[in-house]
Amino acid sequence: ILMFVILYFLMIRPQMKRQKDHKKMVEALAKGDEVILSGGVLGKISKVSDNYLTIEISQVGDKPVETIVQRSAVTAVLPKGTIKSL
Repeated sequence: ILMFVILYFLMIRPQMKRQKDHKKMVEALAKGDEVILSGGVLGKISKVSDNYLTIEISQVGDKPVETIVQRSAVTAVLPKGTIKSL
């Protein structure tokens, strides 16, 4: 029983907390947020739907280069103004 208690507090509980925090972050995503995706791509959210986000990752001339990703692919939200080149 003692081993299970130690395992719970050292491994299971922190993992559950990280999952809960990630879920809150993903649900709070909005247009204009600057994010980092799981593949390391930086971009600004241009459209939001239930399960997918459209991310502006660059500009060619005056046209934005956009890609569609799943909400769960977002690993972090950056402070506003972090990405200057977009």
